[in-house]
Amino acid sequence: MHHDNRLPNRAQSNSRPTMDHEMVEIANYVKRYPITSDEAYETARYSLLDAIGCAMLATGFPACTRLLGPVIPGTSVPHGARVPGTDYTLDPVTAAFNIGCLIRWLDFNDTWLAAEWGHPSDNLGAILAVADNLSRTRSDQGVAPLTMRDVLTAMIKAYEIQGCLALENSFNQLGLDHVVLVKVASAAVATGLLGGSTDRIADAVSQAWLDGQSLRTYRQAPNTGTRKSWAAGDATSRGVLLALMTMRGEAGYPSALSAPHWGFYAASCKGRPLRFQRPYGSYVMENILFKVSYPAEFHAQTAVEAAIVLHPQVKDRLGEIERIVIRTHAAAIRIISKSGPLHNPADRDHCLQYITAIGLLFGRLVATDYEDAVAADPRIDLLRLKMQVVEDERYSHDYLAPERRSIANAVQLFFSDGTHSEPITVEYPLGHRRRRAEGLPLVLQKLETNLSGHLSRERTETIMALCHDRHRFETMPVHEFMAIVAD
Repeated sequence: MHHDNRLPNRAQSNSRPTMDHEMVEIANYVKRYPITSDEAYETARYSLLDAIGCAMLATGFPACTRLLGPVIPGTSVPHGARVPGTDYTLDPVTAAFNIGCLIRWLDFNDTWLAAEWGHPSDNLGAILAVADNLSRTRSDQGVAPLTMRDVLTAMIKAYEIQGCLALENSFNQLGLDHVVLVKVASAAVATGLLGGSTDRIADAVSQAWLDGQSLRTYRQAPNTGTRKSWAAGDATSRGVLLALMTMRGEAGYPSALSAPHWGFYAASCKGRPLRFQRPYGSYVMENILFKVSYPAEFHAQTAVEAAIVLHPQVKDRLGEIERIVIRTHAAAIRIISKSGPLHNPADRDHCLQYITAIGLLFGRLVATDYEDAVAADPRIDLLRLKMQVVEDERYSHDYLAPERRSIANAVQLFFSDGTHSEPITVEYPLGHRRRRAEGLPLVLQKLETNLSGHLSRERTETIMALCHDRHRFETMPVHEFMAIVAD
């Protein structure tokens, strides 16, 4: 038989590539990079305690608590992880979902804004669940437990991974949700906490990229719903599962990102690789945004600040308002500018117009303002109908500028008699690094309020004391801290 040697070879090369450098860099950072920034550790302590307060507040909302607990009711896990504000003791994967769900539920935890948006404290689901389980097990075995300093270090690194990946990479433009970055960061730091080598960490990260990512549908009109409040819990728990599987010997996939046709870049990013603005360090934690006073999507924080300033001028002139102009940045328009009916609390806390209307009407914004009882007030939708949302190009530019990172909004009222208010402009919200001195005392007030609504006075005072005693906090075994914040 004659063989034509000129025919093309259709076999695919099966030579194993080296691990994609993006995953190797994450692994090296988690395993080898020393965190030396005192500011990062100090900020991380406030971020952790603030997140615990957010979780406590969320325990008062049945839509959240019905999702919590073990898969099989009544199950408790020896040496398992505790869930703040509850009496659950769960396996680390389920505990991570519970903790992440509670912290994220009310959209009140810290925030990172860049080309992509997200909430790095979502990773505390993985960090606290794994650290508590490890700490309890080690203590029972007579081995030194993990300390809260270890938790803070893992936080700084998870924040940095998620935040640096977000700086130049807009997953929302691809229709993907930002929780992909929670999954990647949680898988990386969880594997690190479990004692994984750099190779093991890179393997776990590759598994996270392979999953195929959540669509952003549940955050966007007209489908906005409560999944946006548990998606981070889902992602951080998945990170724990992948870390545990990797530590049991599950292999990684070296070109999970870069493989032609089949990799994440080809399948999900239209062929474009990740872009990076800066190397991993402690930049994100140092610049994290706290939600100080208002449980609302962060792009609206400065709008509600401006609206509350205007409240005294408008509260007795509601019928005279002809129009309300909100000047904002492009990201706010893309995410939270909505017209038409709002169907549930998750829809309302992602609506720039609704949030601004609440501030104008009541001079406040609290979590219950998104519930049906408040939303039934007809004046809210009347004000929404009079609002014009326009982009200010300078605000959009300064939002992305590394040296500014503003989140600006301006609100101005126009009345039927031809008069108007001054435009109230707020460029940096209370939680911004530029307003730390003003904001941190209010973060502590927020924390105490959230804790006292759920915990005893004695335990509230114990936790508040940890805010002011850095050495005691950082040297405390993780399982002792988790015992204080659990029921």
